[in-house]
Amino acid sequence: MMDHKSIPSVSVKYACNGSSTKSNELGMRVMQERAYEKRGEQYLLIKSPPASGKSRALMFITLDKLHNQNVKKAIIIVPEKSIGASFDNEPLRKYGFYWDWEVAPKWNLCNAPGEDGGKVKSLKSFLERDDQTLICTHATFRFAVDRFGISIFDDCLIAVDEFHHVSANPDSKLGEQLGKFIARDKVHIVGMTGSYFRGDAEAVLSPEDEANFDTVTYTYYEQLNGYEYLKTLDIGYYFYSGSYSDDILNVLDPNEKTIIHIPNVNSRESTKDKIKEVEHIIEELGDWQGTDLDTGFHLVKTSNGKMLKIADLVDDDAAKRDKVSAALKRPEAKNDRDHVDIIIALGMAKEGFDWIWCEHALTVGYRSSLTEIIQIIGRATRDAKGKTHARFTNLIAEPDASEAAVTDAVNDTLKAIAASLLMEQVLAPKFNFSPKNAQNGPVEGFDYGENGYDPKANNVGFNESTGQFQIEISGLAEPKSKDAQRICQEDLNEVITAFVQDKTALERGLFDEEMIPEELTQVRMGKIVKDKYPELDDEDQEAVRQHAIAALNLTQKAKEIVTEGESSEQGGSTAFVDGVRKFAMNVTDLDIDLIDRINPFSEAYAILAKAMTEESLKQVAAVIAAKKITLSEDEARDLVDRAIKFKKERGRLPELTSADPWEQRMAEGIAYLARKVAEESNG
Repeated sequence: MMDHKSIPSVSVKYACNGSSTKSNELGMRVMQERAYEKRGEQYLLIKSPPASGKSRALMFITLDKLHNQNVKKAIIIVPEKSIGASFDNEPLRKYGFYWDWEVAPKWNLCNAPGEDGGKVKSLKSFLERDDQTLICTHATFRFAVDRFGISIFDDCLIAVDEFHHVSANPDSKLGEQLGKFIARDKVHIVGMTGSYFRGDAEAVLSPEDEANFDTVTYTYYEQLNGYEYLKTLDIGYYFYSGSYSDDILNVLDPNEKTIIHIPNVNSRESTKDKIKEVEHIIEELGDWQGTDLDTGFHLVKTSNGKMLKIADLVDDDAAKRDKVSAALKRPEAKNDRDHVDIIIALGMAKEGFDWIWCEHALTVGYRSSLTEIIQIIGRATRDAKGKTHARFTNLIAEPDASEAAVTDAVNDTLKAIAASLLMEQVLAPKFNFSPKNAQNGPVEGFDYGENGYDPKANNVGFNESTGQFQIEISGLAEPKSKDAQRICQEDLNEVITAFVQDKTALERGLFDEEMIPEELTQVRMGKIVKDKYPELDDEDQEAVRQHAIAALNLTQKAKEIVTEGESSEQGGSTAFVDGVRKFAMNVTDLDIDLIDRINPFSEAYAILAKAMTEESLKQVAAVIAAKKITLSEDEARDLVDRAIKFKKERGRLPELTSADPWEQRMAEGIAYLARKVAEESNG
């Protein structure tokens, strides 16, 4: 077996203070209570991680709307039938709430036999009856709207689970329909998602539609910090050569409860024979002893005598697969740690799949959707008694100079780095930035360190209960419009997602030695913000850009400091918090110019360099160098815009002879456009 090195892209420790698992007098946990406080909103968007209790939060909100807000009926739509089980009957009064959650079996269309056509008729029948609550799939709902129009749903609540399946793209039928519902303004809409950004970088809703929604945000950090048992989460990328199935035991520990997602048969990593891949994994783990007659699980005896129970969800035999799937969903299995040891899946066991004992989510091959990665990681982040550690591992093919698909391998590598940078951001505390000025003062509930708040310095406060930083930055642009304020408060991760998915930014940030950081932080991020939020004016676009770059760079700098100085004994969330504080306090004046001069990909490159062989790293660099970017007209125009701001601040234009490489680059942009104009004038 090969000795593989890992990319420890994210390794986070949490305080385990138990806050996110405690219930109030109505039986609501923290996130559910926060969502219930906004139950009166007509349009509500709940952004909250997997396992945080979104389904029950929707039950509380729906029951209040039905009993107190003149909503006649509630239709809960889910992306696939298996997720419908999340909305089974719940005796909520038993825990202190006013009403129980009950759905008549005939109106849970996820359990109904037949095709969507018959279920569409059932939905119409439901609207004509006195019953109040129905569960169906996104597809059934789309077909019903197409057939019956939108007016038939007036005075109903439409609750969309896994809201990231919606898209503002004109080709998205559900997104188009929701836009029409909002325009008619006769329904209530609640959207719920554990990963609001989509993997394809499309917006979920158009900005004008999203402006109608009030948002409830509950972060990964808040959830994990408030768990009772789970204390650490590691996310790593492992590179392999040859076939992954030959080396999978380098990252698979048979003693950990594990979900293995093998690659899609059309992907580069697949051997094109998924059945043999599963058989090979089983053979690597030990001696096959047969199949359990009751559950359909494979029984495998390891070399140390342990009997593993392995659930195969890849088998093409539908009867076998359905038997295994049903065994995994048994109510008594939920609290039985020994019910199953390893689950092997391909397209299943992702969003909505609930196995609280999962300690390791092992995914082979890079997933094109960052949303899918978030969902897979969520399988391992459930809190369970005795489970103190969880990890996600992505097994990636290492680029090989002799490999025909080397460009694909390089692309996978870049996407893995993008995912790791994004996850680092998602798992970190939330950043609230404010411009440093004389009127600033301490914010209630925030700890400013041993010396407290200093009116003469840039201060960094931290609220442990909410997992929020309050950071003062000199020269920071302040968002003016409500939309820009909302983006800076709630949606910075969506901006950062677009940035780290941008291949130009990734390639230059990782491998262009001549790249000036401001080209990424100002020009590239500036273009991304303009494209993503064209409705904002220039000042608000600049404010969003500055806040996003500050959040990304502070996370990266904190991680560098943590990596250098963190001891293995350090507990809770202090390592990351101390890293942010140390960076912010060690600079004379934390200003936006300083943050713009940091390459946000530098730490990712350092990790990549340590994790890959020198030969493979050179191969990645060579592929990227072969298509090295020259200055385009759009980039030149962006540089000229920056040069104009430079002139307003300093009273002169940038100079080509400057010792500052960023000033030189802005001057090059002016020179490029000047040449362009001259060439066009000369015909």
